[in-house]
Amino acid sequence: MTGTLINVGTVLLGSLAGTLLGNRLPDRMRLTVMDGLGLATVVIGAKMALATSNILIVLGSLILGGMLGEFLDIDSAVNNLGKWVETRALGKNPNSSGSNGKFARGFVSASLLFCVGPMAIMGSIQDGLTGDFSTLAVKATLDGFAALAFASSLGPGVGFSALSVLVYQGLITLGAGFFQGILTEPMVNELTATGGLLILAIGLGLLELKKVRVANLLPAIFLAPFIYYITSLL
Repeated sequence: MTGTLINVGTVLLGSLAGTLLGNRLPDRMRLTVMDGLGLATVVIGAKMALATSNILIVLGSLILGGMLGEFLDIDSAVNNLGKWVETRALGKNPNSSGSNGKFARGFVSASLLFCVGPMAIMGSIQDGLTGDFSTLAVKATLDGFAALAFASSLGPGVGFSALSVLVYQGLITLGAGFFQGILTEPMVNELTATGGLLILAIGLGLLELKKVRVANLLPAIFLAPFIYYITSLL
């Protein structure tokens, strides 16, 4: 769990610094920072998406995962969680006229960005099996700077995404033996590519080009390795 705890710490520190810095930045500067983040997020997602060796697996995962996500309405559940955290943490009513949903947006966007990706999964497995947290240490550094930039525009909601990192990576670390035994390299590649498209969608949202209910596509990440396994048997 050492790597995950370091990751949580960098997200908290980056978010704190970003929140304090953001209060001192003019609106036009915060908008420019957000545009830069959106562009970088799109590039990161596109690069990850190229990991696939069969785009049909990714496409099938997105279709089936999207249908499952819409049926479960994960997006509403995640946004409601963000609003609940805002109410508990800041004592604000997210449905009041004084709330613009920025807290929930920061919580959800940062949680997805920090948890969707191969470094979170493989780094946690590595930490759990061998105690080597070098991969998560690199991820923690990247997440810390990303949290600083996000929090400067989206505020303290980004800091609470550390809870998502703790739960998600912590569970993978504790179950490392199980995950390591079933995830082959090709499976991880398809998982990475599918997750990359979700990160790209987050970037489009940050740029306000297209609002994608990314949370409703989350099941696609977990379906990708399964679909790869099924097709490999054919």
